[in-house]
Amino acid sequence: MKDILSELESRRAAARLGGGERRIDAQHKKGKLTARERIELLLDEGSFEEFDMFKTHRCTEFGMEQDHISGDGVVTGWGTVNGRMVYVFSQDFTVFGGSLSETHAEKICKIMDMAVQNGAPVIGMNDSGGARIQEGVASLAGYAEVFQRNIMASGVVPQISLIMGPCAGGAVYSPAMTDFIFMVKDSSYMFVTGPDVVKTVTNEIVTAEELGGAGTHTKKSSVADGAYENDVEAIYETRRLIDFLPLSNREKSPVRPFFDDVGRIDESLDTLIPANPNMPYDMKELITKIADEGDFFEIQAAFAGNIITGFIRIEGRTIGVVANQPMVLAGCLDIDSSRKAARFVRFCDAFSIPILTLVDVPGFLPGTGQEYGGVIKHGAKLLFAYGEATVPKVTVITRKAYGGAYDVMASKHLRGDINYAWPSAEIAVMGAKGAVEILYRSELGDVEKIAARTKDYEGRFANPFVAAERGFIDEVIKPSSTRRRVGRAFASLRSKTLSNPWKKHDNIPL
Repeated sequence: MKDILSELESRRAAARLGGGERRIDAQHKKGKLTARERIELLLDEGSFEEFDMFKTHRCTEFGMEQDHISGDGVVTGWGTVNGRMVYVFSQDFTVFGGSLSETHAEKICKIMDMAVQNGAPVIGMNDSGGARIQEGVASLAGYAEVFQRNIMASGVVPQISLIMGPCAGGAVYSPAMTDFIFMVKDSSYMFVTGPDVVKTVTNEIVTAEELGGAGTHTKKSSVADGAYENDVEAIYETRRLIDFLPLSNREKSPVRPFFDDVGRIDESLDTLIPANPNMPYDMKELITKIADEGDFFEIQAAFAGNIITGFIRIEGRTIGVVANQPMVLAGCLDIDSSRKAARFVRFCDAFSIPILTLVDVPGFLPGTGQEYGGVIKHGAKLLFAYGEATVPKVTVITRKAYGGAYDVMASKHLRGDINYAWPSAEIAVMGAKGAVEILYRSELGDVEKIAARTKDYEGRFANPFVAAERGFIDEVIKPSSTRRRVGRAFASLRSKTLSNPWKKHDNIPL
């Protein structure tokens, strides 16, 4: 028995070395951790249970039969993050460049199947040269098997992708179907076709970083949700995100201990809105002052800054936040912000996370660029997402809520449960100046008359009381009491039950 146990340990030691010390050193010189080091950082100490440590490829082409490395370029298994179960796979760039083979894909598929069956999130750490060329169509089939599982797991268990090296070609589509993508600055990239192919086909000269780096995908394409300085920071933020999320669509989000007074009154919020209606203010200040201990996990912070999305806790319970940001484009809705918010709202609804909407929106961004880009359909995505959501929805209108954008932002008419407004709220078809120019076009030459008409319109509509009189606003609240009122609203909605008519699936305006 001692000999057998000794052989087991020697095989395990060889498997843990992956591609060997030389390649591990090369990985470290690039500022990257190895696959196993990443897993150790992600999971609670001593919690990792590995699967398929000794699995190897079956390829016999191009001399591959001479080169078998245990694990075949990916480390898979399960463990815990702050005591809660997650499944994980981490591609090992030291083994065949982390390329995906038939058996490599089988390992990933196994843990994804187990995650769905047992109701736990899947975290994938991607660092791969793509499909293993020596295996040809078998590796492509492996990708498709993973893709199918991404689709089946969508909305069932949270899926998080960490891009920690190259991710190109067919490899990008698996992360693209997951719920969140985090990238590492300067050492990770994603693209369908690389710089060389781009140059050959379109004559464009572009670097890998410009084409598919973390900056590109967090600021321009919106493919990624966050970019971090190194592997350690990306993994730390992933652990933080997991703490906000339920393990599956069958469970509720974790309730964490909190040390913040639910009834806390914040007098500074009474002066958050500037006296000048055209002056911006930072909506993030309101979000952090509502949140337990001011803790806010923002999603896609660098993209479409005119809308803010992310997670907070109130009374220790996870709440998804969608908020217009007056500091960027005056908080207008446009193509990018509508897509960003719609996807976030649908994630929250899929996993039964209540949604808080903070509204200060002057309308949709005008212009040919927006219309030609399909702002009508993109704006409808956000409207659709809010309208189909059955989770508790609480809305607070802080200042402007004009036109169709008022409807879209979780209004009472889209089944908003509790809709509050601050006294500074203005709910109308449009601003006073624009309305008067349409209603009293014949008087435009008379400056004094138009000024009087504008003042009259403001007096009648630049307040929340007309909407409140019709029941579209449940209560006009003091800004300083927002945390207390929102907290009580969500507490009253914990037992909410609402279901949509039976359907195979909806047809959201993609």
